Amino acid sequence: MVQFQRGALALLAGLLLTGSAMAQQRTLTYNADYDPIPLAAFEALIADFEAANPDIDVVLNNFDHEGYKTAIRNFLTTDAPDLANWYAGNRMAPFVNAGQFIDVSDVWEANGLSDSLASAKASMTIDGKQWGVPYTYYQWGIYFNRDAYKAAGVEEPKSWDEFVANCEKFQAAGIDCITTGSSALWPVAGIFDYLSLRTNGYEWHMDLTAGKVAWTDQKVKDVFAQFARIQPFITANHAAIDWQDAAALLVQGKAANYVMGNFAVGTFKEGGMTNDNLGFMVFPEITPGIPRAEEAPTDTIHIPAGAKNVEDAKKFLAFVADAEVQTKLNAALGQLPTNKNSTVPADDPFLSAGFETISTAYALAQFFDRDAPAEMAKAGMEGIQEFMVKPDRLDAILERLEKVRGQVYK
Repeated sequence: MVQFQRGALALLAGLLLTGSAMAQQRTLTYNADYDPIPLAAFEALIADFEAANPDIDVVLNNFDHEGYKTAIRNFLTTDAPDLANWYAGNRMAPFVNAGQFIDVSDVWEANGLSDSLASAKASMTIDGKQWGVPYTYYQWGIYFNRDAYKAAGVEEPKSWDEFVANCEKFQAAGIDCITTGSSALWPVAGIFDYLSLRTNGYEWHMDLTAGKVAWTDQKVKDVFAQFARIQPFITANHAAIDWQDAAALLVQGKAANYVMGNFAVGTFKEGGMTNDNLGFMVFPEITPGIPRAEEAPTDTIHIPAGAKNVEDAKKFLAFVADAEVQTKLNAALGQLPTNKNSTVPADDPFLSAGFETISTAYALAQFFDRDAPAEMAKAGMEGIQEFMVKPDRLDAILERLEKVRGQVYK
């Protein structure tokens, strides 16, 4: 009888402990938009977070990319999760300005993120406060064919003037100095963005994409003046081809340079290029002394204003910002960690070069069609493409873009 009582008491105590543990278990809801590979990478990250925080259960609700763009506007208003994926820079501004993302400057302060995430800080900051945490990005820059350089007797340029001067040598050798495919418009935005960032600087470029600068402003014309220097040397039929077609021209040595994102490296190598003849360079300085900003589309996580578990959501943001966590995550993603203390695979020279390039940048732009509203981005990219085909129409193009600016930014 005594043994039974002891057993019953032990069972009762176990049940009470289990009930207590269950009562202490907390839930984090997380809305995201991952493709299969990044989804698997984030499921592994979540498992690591839950192992480090056994009292927290993360529930991931995954949407498709296009559906998420509409869904986020609905769920932030009606049924906010504790965490939500989005993007840095001007893309997050509408949600910040509407009071739908919360200030997480305390997470940055407590974890030293102003130092470890320094290059991404400007794109995460509005009104002097940080509104989320970045976890991955990839670099843009100039990819070039070393064999084409040798064929034209050209050295890698050390300045913008040298780059432009090289274009004439490539032309004489029957090689396109720059290739791109603008049938889908977005590739030419990369060229424009770099010319804008290097001519007038990051803050000015952000003001332009935020609608604060007139498209008829002289500084816009200054950007196109630099564009006009290289326009005659760009693949002539760019408007009829896509970015993969242009990549083939670089692979074949029919073009020397390509302003493009790191995701294209796989395409270059599938075409037959190797680490020996594929090169990468940072877009050259144009206006001396302007701090070097880079094009690096950045994916981010935010805490919605309607989150129910803010305390644990901040723990998750701090975890995602950690150097080792970002190293593991981005190795699975095949992209770059935003934490400068992370590491990248030593056997990939392009990831290594990109990591160095954007970890040491003054600030990061998000790409024209992320930094500008959709209607302005479309009109802007159409205008850039038209200028590349008919540069003499610049004034009319800028007048048209200024009208669009007046309609979009009200």
